[in-house]
Amino acid sequence: MSETPLPTNLLEAVRYFSDLDVAVDFVAKMRWPNGPVCPRCGCIEHSYLTTRRVWKCKACKKQFSVKAGTIFEDSPLGLDKWLPAVWLIANAKNGISSHELGRAIGVTQKSTWFMLHRIRLAMQTGSFEKLDGEVEVDETFIGGKARNMHKHERARKITGTGGKDKTLVVGFRQRDGEVRASVAADRTRLTLQAHVDEQVAPGSTVYTDQLDSYRGLGSRFTHQTVDHAEKYVDGQVHTNGIENFWSLLKRGLNGTYISVEPYHLFRYLDERVFTFNMRDLDDYGRFATVLAAVSGRRLTWAQLTGR
Repeated sequence: MSETPLPTNLLEAVRYFSDLDVAVDFVAKMRWPNGPVCPRCGCIEHSYLTTRRVWKCKACKKQFSVKAGTIFEDSPLGLDKWLPAVWLIANAKNGISSHELGRAIGVTQKSTWFMLHRIRLAMQTGSFEKLDGEVEVDETFIGGKARNMHKHERARKITGTGGKDKTLVVGFRQRDGEVRASVAADRTRLTLQAHVDEQVAPGSTVYTDQLDSYRGLGSRFTHQTVDHAEKYVDGQVHTNGIENFWSLLKRGLNGTYISVEPYHLFRYLDERVFTFNMRDLDDYGRFATVLAAVSGRRLTWAQLTGR
């Protein structure tokens, strides 16, 4: 009998991973291509307890599951719930809310909210390689719209134009390359240029608007600016690429998540950056990329909520 082909869409994924034995075997092969390794002592000699779907190490005698040392660790939910959830968030162009995911997989909203943040942790790229070539740099403010707030919240914040009561995000887009985005403390020269130095290789061509905080970048980069008060494109000098990412980011935040607390914003940035940078992959490719990064990453409820 030939093996069941790998899923290519959500319906196939739900059917494929509905069998827990298949789901465990799939994650185990993704995590340990050369066979299971004990997360406690590193031994590769083990026995498999089929009734409990765990391995027993022959060296330290400890039992371990495929979830140990991953974003799935200590979760009472089975992989038949987790894997469709990973598929959904990895392939949702504008994101998926915890309410919607909960209805889709039959789990409470509180549980799916926790699941989504754990999956976002696996979406973090954390690359030490700097962007080079031609790089667009821009910043934007993220925050709730006054008309969407409760009356008492609107009166307290008095949200207006600019960055009042909003969170600053600085972004980078390498032309014909990837996007990166992170929360910034403020728009001062010291802060913004530190972000540029961290993300962009010296000698690269950097395109920005004429914000004063970017002055001085010419000592380390080929720095060219465009005055948005006059025009948005001056030949090759523009920031349209990163501004396109801002529009996609805000479409997801405002349309899907409605309200994102500043404390959690960086996780939503990781999600949107991942889906943007992986846009050329097919659904299975994005799903597999997330699964390949679940090991060595763990997020507890206390860490997530700050309690």
